[in-house]
Amino acid sequence: MPLEAVEPRRLYRQVADQLRGLIENGEYGVGERLPTERELSERLGISRPTVREALIALEVEGRIRIRVGSGIYVTAPPLRHDEDSIFEGEGPFELLRARELVESALVREAAALAKREDIATLDAVLGTMERGNHPSPETISLDRQFHVAVAGILSNAVLVRFVGELFDQRMTPYFERLSEYFETGETWRLAYEEHRIVRDAIAAGDPDGAERAMRSHLRNSQIRFQHGFGEEAGTTRSGGRTPGRVKGRDGKAVAQGSNGR
Repeated sequence: MPLEAVEPRRLYRQVADQLRGLIENGEYGVGERLPTERELSERLGISRPTVREALIALEVEGRIRIRVGSGIYVTAPPLRHDEDSIFEGEGPFELLRARELVESALVREAAALAKREDIATLDAVLGTMERGNHPSPETISLDRQFHVAVAGILSNAVLVRFVGELFDQRMTPYFERLSEYFETGETWRLAYEEHRIVRDAIAAGDPDGAERAMRSHLRNSQIRFQHGFGEEAGTTRSGGRTPGRVKGRDGKAVAQGSNGR
């Protein structure tokens, strides 16, 4: 039998698998509330962004419903789902961290090379962005245009394609669901202002300032997706029972429920 390449299982997939297993085994019934993001993060010994990636995956799959300001609730299982398609590709925060590293380096070079026509291209995109109504396919396209235009200053088709492909990986159910919760006209205004700061640093021929501005922008993008889902909703399941068993990073069970399962 031919051997197949072994792909390490991403941490958020492991978390999602554990939570799905608890739901399927009846540890959490339909309508019951899961532990909060904070609780899951502390009990699993992992970051909250990783927990959020797992929760978003389960919501897209139809296993849970996140109610901002209330909590995370189990829903009736879908009639059918394609788990493999749900888990294709990287998680949103992994992607944004990669973009932060890559584009911060690129913009530094761009600031040293930019010509008048390059600044004019950025200004044209920003002029349209300023009038955008976010979130929408049009504003997402403009966001992409700006980042690709920055890469284009380096006159390297490989880098332009790479930045565009990195951006396009946000066109997934993950980002669509995150956008529903956290992207608004206000977040678009903040993002626009951050793009403007990047542009100004490039126009000033300031590599250090351009790198700081791009890193800050992409870091802020991550932060905007990390506001709580309503931690004030409480820390126990409906009916007063404590949360069920979840395995930590070392594989040991933690947060065991009162029923001993």
